[in-house]
Amino acid sequence: MANPGYGKRTAPGQHPRSPHDFAHLPPREAAIAAYIDRLPDGADISVKTLAKTLPYGQCALRTALNRLQQAGHLRRGREHLTAESGSARWITRSWFSRTARDDDWWARFTRGGVPEAEREDPERGRPTRSRAHILLAALGRTTPSLSLSQADCAALAPLLLPWFERGATDETIRQALTTGLPTPVHSPAALLRTRLTRKLPPEPEPVPVRPPLRMLECATCRTPGRPEALPGGTCGACRGERAPMRHKAPLPATSVHARAAEIRAAMSLKPRGRTPV
Repeated sequence: MANPGYGKRTAPGQHPRSPHDFAHLPPREAAIAAYIDRLPDGADISVKTLAKTLPYGQCALRTALNRLQQAGHLRRGREHLTAESGSARWITRSWFSRTARDDDWWARFTRGGVPEAEREDPERGRPTRSRAHILLAALGRTTPSLSLSQADCAALAPLLLPWFERGATDETIRQALTTGLPTPVHSPAALLRTRLTRKLPPEPEPVPVRPPLRMLECATCRTPGRPEALPGGTCGACRGERAPMRHKAPLPATSVHARAAEIRAAMSLKPRGRTPV
């Protein structure tokens, strides 16, 4: 335990413990976070004290605590206290939250401005995480540089919905988000937001649907016909319209001359004069 007034301080309004509290963190950071989470308030969580208990060196622990702070689980600062004797002093505070918080929440919390409505009721239980949230939270396991806080996962999860709608699998999304990363990754959330937007798969081309071949019947005589020829549901004959006259196409000149030659030949074979009685 730390000296009175120092040590770990638990942030208010956290979700109940579950086996998946720190699943979005790399293994080392997840183990350290789970250990700190189970320490009572007032426990000494300095690097030197943690190194005496955990199988990590001070340098590794310092890096891990910095990553827990980036993930939204830890905030270290100072608080001004006034003793009963009237003397005032600044003391170091280390607040820990099992539920990851974004920077705005921590800023409001340190100013004492966290609304009561934002403090979750432990009796309500932990909300169910979506497929997109779980996929984003698990990126930090294989790619530590892409470790995200719970707030980051909640903000980026809607960007994955178009990927799922276009048939992208979880493995396809992981490859698109983790391949060819810059070194170092300064802002995992900003990088993933850009990739989720720019690498969105194209929409599949719609398969052309052949319109059905249909013929409608006249409502009066039941004669089938094309819909455009049956205004009002009746054919032209039932509406009293005369059918248009059909004109034969003129014969070509060669056919006319050949036909005339046949007629002349036939007339030359007929006998001249009267036919005997």
